[in-house]
Amino acid sequence: MAERQVTRTGKDANGDITRLCNHGETWSPRSKSDVIRDIDSRTHTYVVSWPDGRRTEVRVVNGPTGRYLRTDRDATTRNNLADLPDC
Repeated sequence: MAERQVTRTGKDANGDITRLCNHGETWSPRSKSDVIRDIDSRTHTYVVSWPDGRRTEVRVVNGPTGRYLRTDRDATTRNNLADLPDC
């Protein structure tokens, strides 16, 4: 399983994560559906390195409106992927 570093996210008008990015990487951008498939099949893991030195893995979560991507770097209930700049 290869690890992919995420530095940016694409978001729709509602702020939902639609893709993961890392400028200059051949895999980037990667659509949400492709990332979910990669994680489910254990082909790739996606991680975010935060400015405070912490690293978090991107997870697939089953929500009320379907599956989505998220990270949990702190004690809040917010999806911290939304903190990354747009790609």
